[in-house]
Amino acid sequence: MHYKTVKGILSKRNSMNIYRGCTHGCIYCDSRSDCYNMDHDFEDIEVKENAIELLEQKLKTKKKKVMIGTGSMSDPYMPLEKTLSMTRKALEVIHRFGFGATVLTKSDLVLRDLSLYKQINQKAKAIVQMTLTTYDEDLCKVLEPHVSTTYARFQALKILSDHQIDTVVWLDPFLPFINDTFDNVEGLMKYCIEAKVKGIICFGIGLTLRAGNRAFFYQHLDQYFPGLKEKYIQTYGLRYEIKSKHHDGLMAYIKQVCEAHNIMFDLDEVFAYLARFPSKDEQLKLFD
Repeated sequence: MHYKTVKGILSKRNSMNIYRGCTHGCIYCDSRSDCYNMDHDFEDIEVKENAIELLEQKLKTKKKKVMIGTGSMSDPYMPLEKTLSMTRKALEVIHRFGFGATVLTKSDLVLRDLSLYKQINQKAKAIVQMTLTTYDEDLCKVLEPHVSTTYARFQALKILSDHQIDTVVWLDPFLPFINDTFDNVEGLMKYCIEAKVKGIICFGIGLTLRAGNRAFFYQHLDQYFPGLKEKYIQTYGLRYEIKSKHHDGLMAYIKQVCEAHNIMFDLDEVFAYLARFPSKDEQLKLFD
């Protein structure tokens, strides 16, 4: 871990990453790709030491209330957050100035801040997005070795829903020949139904591989799935988008389940919901 002073914290789309890099160790991680120009080891987490001050300055001068998002590149609840509490401090600033918040994580550490999300929800809107990839717990520990297990994330989703915090699940990635199966997707969808998630984001049944993350991924295929790297190379070559042969059938199944259980699935609809700051009428309905 190291600290860095930065010039800005919010993007034009009102998103931020307080940390840069990650220690989750997910074997498929796209954030390792060379195109992101990481100038330090990926596991040597860069902490933006002035992030909270910058966020406070920015929100003080923002005329229009918006949703503030975090977690697109680095998980805001990776283990070092337990001691640094940078994400919590950012949420406190967001709450103080009356903005909304949405986070994307793979960690049940998000429950530490449940009371804060509830407070944000009273004035604006709080949404927790959670990534789920692998129903089988043993396989999950191979693909995502240092994160909360899928079952722990599912339990967190249920608790959040019980406290009227809307949740959105990212179903991705699905690794061909590993977790791109009906049984896996069926198990994850059962979790989503039971946890009463509001929306699901799924771009497809597959993953992305490019310079940087491809080598890391193949290294772990050699370690845990001997011979599978060669099958990937033979089947996909150097393609960026790796699509499972089960893509069409599984996507149709996910859509069918979402429609049957009133779960948002259309990507435009889900992203519009994530970005929309609630009107006063919407806030009143939340507590009806």
